[in-house]
Amino acid sequence: MKKILEQPKAKKIPKELNIHNDIRIDNYYWLNNKENPDVIDYLNAENAYTKQIMAHTEDFQKSLFEEMKGRIKEDDTTVPYKLNGYWYITRYEKGKDYPIYIRKKESLEAIEEILFDCNEMAKDFAYFNLGSIAISPDNTLACFSTDTVSRRQYTIQIKNLVTGEIYPDKILNTTGSITWANDNKTLFYTIKDDVTLRSHKIFKHKLHSNTQEDALVFHEKDETFNTFVYKSKSKKYIIIGSSSTLTSEYRILNADTPDGKFKIFQKRVRELDYSIAHYNDHFYVIANNDGATNFKLLKANENKTQKEFWEEVIPHREHVLIEDIEIFKDYLVVNERENGLNNLRVISWKGDEDYYLPFESETFTAYISNNPDFDSEVLRYGFNSLTSPSAIIDYNFYTKEHIIQKEQEVLGGDFNKADYESKRIWATARDGVKIPISIVYKKGIELNSKNPLLLYAYGSYGSTIDPSFSSIRLSLLNRGFIYAIAHVRGGEYLGRQWYESGKLLSKLNTFHDYIDCSKFLIEEKYTSNKHLYAYGGSAGGLLVGAVINMNPELYNGVLAAVPFVDVVTTMLDDTIPLTTGEYDEWGNPNDLDYYNYMKSYSPYDNIEVKNYPNMLVTTGLYDSQVQYWEPAKWVAKLREFKTDSNKLVFHIDMDSGHGGASGRFESLKEVALEYAFLLDLEGIHC
Repeated sequence: MKKILEQPKAKKIPKELNIHNDIRIDNYYWLNNKENPDVIDYLNAENAYTKQIMAHTEDFQKSLFEEMKGRIKEDDTTVPYKLNGYWYITRYEKGKDYPIYIRKKESLEAIEEILFDCNEMAKDFAYFNLGSIAISPDNTLACFSTDTVSRRQYTIQIKNLVTGEIYPDKILNTTGSITWANDNKTLFYTIKDDVTLRSHKIFKHKLHSNTQEDALVFHEKDETFNTFVYKSKSKKYIIIGSSSTLTSEYRILNADTPDGKFKIFQKRVRELDYSIAHYNDHFYVIANNDGATNFKLLKANENKTQKEFWEEVIPHREHVLIEDIEIFKDYLVVNERENGLNNLRVISWKGDEDYYLPFESETFTAYISNNPDFDSEVLRYGFNSLTSPSAIIDYNFYTKEHIIQKEQEVLGGDFNKADYESKRIWATARDGVKIPISIVYKKGIELNSKNPLLLYAYGSYGSTIDPSFSSIRLSLLNRGFIYAIAHVRGGEYLGRQWYESGKLLSKLNTFHDYIDCSKFLIEEKYTSNKHLYAYGGSAGGLLVGAVINMNPELYNGVLAAVPFVDVVTTMLDDTIPLTTGEYDEWGNPNDLDYYNYMKSYSPYDNIEVKNYPNMLVTTGLYDSQVQYWEPAKWVAKLREFKTDSNKLVFHIDMDSGHGGASGRFESLKEVALEYAFLLDLEGIHC
């Protein structure tokens, strides 16, 4: 009989953390060093324990993996798009994990040219990601970037598309994004800080020159800002952007004169957030100046770009958020959000047309897709819903026809969209605010409190989690699970103010909203506390971590993926990637008020001696966004304090980072583990 492993027990080495005359003792601070063999031993012990605790589900995990993989078309291609005389296509082949990037000259009937076969490129690495590809204006060169560690530190190289030669020069520690000037020999890229990984410097490289001699073009010295570089859709300008949570600034340079001097578009002003797009002799500006909380659209002559010269195109509206625009020669398309729902608005430059594309569902996602050509008569957009697979659609401005170019195929024979139902319901938070919940389930369920329900939320950075289709999720829905998204404050689902009321010293609204949505779902008999499961990743992991400290009795289980749970210690350490740039999101704990508020909800700091739900926690050893030691410390402390006999399992991918495993299907193995964990708690094993 196989001996059952004891729960891993991390040793305690007290570390005194003192600020504002407040002393915190962190017994697991020592886990913050993956070079320490004891740390790796502890993580390996956690993995071994998880493997043993979940051993009885291994066959089920394998069948779940094959089931989810079986719904995905392996031999698949993307919808082609045309750019500068070539059609570009991404292809997947059966039995292969990675994409193949190809192009065809002028016609889709032309002979294909393989640009990059990522299956060949990845074969010597446990992790591989092709970050981006930038084709030179004359179509002869491709700049590309790769990450083989999963810390989002990309290496840039150049490939000659005529000869197939990959030039020996390598540029290390970049964001992976590359921008060509119009001379076909100058390119711009962004370097990261070696320690914090903040993108802070823009360099210029000349083809066939020594990369060590590349010229520094811009240095973003403010540690709360990140910088980036790109080319306008018009191809006329190289644009350098700097952004923090609340403030942005841009610099522009004619792409024909890459050795010229960048000009500031509009200097940074605290809490002035704007973005720019160029068309003809004007820039179009989405900005929040003069109290435009939900943003307005303005334009500025390219020679007079300061905000005093901005002219209003679309005014600010209290209940409509402007998210994005796409410019065509005859039409402007505006991506708006009203009452939580995406709208695509079409406006003719002549002024004789202004209308919205029709969408009937309340649980859908619509977005502007890839539209690189100004002269196109067609808007390409994407659409999906909780019950409808993803579709890429071409809408003709002149004929008003919608042509579905591609709809996601769901293989396996276990999906018929008519078998599922989705809707939007509204919970009332403790302060009286209505919180929307998007929900999907297989038709025929009864509201008898017995349904297992997985409640997902994120709720930070103004990031909106729109209701979207997932073929993977069918493995839960088909086994009786309800899936719900709580659109809590901290995202922008109901506009910019929805975000503002869920950050900084209002952050508790995010957690309270989630708890109150949970209580509502229980009260309305969608589920009960014996069948309700909390799910969140990254900042959403912070959310579920805070929630189970406040109301652990509401949940039977928790999935916490790469959870940001050691908030105070991380935000006090400005050497950790992302920290300084996030003071506008969480507050700066060097300020006593923010320190006390942050400490009041930080999951790690608020663990108590009490019962906690069943929990599966996941992370990646090379995560650069939420360092592995946050969930490691959290799990260790939970093991010390919790008084229940519920499962607490911790899975560490020793080869990956924040996004999990690379490869098209490898990440499904972690999903299979998560689903098996949930289904096992419900007594479902097939």
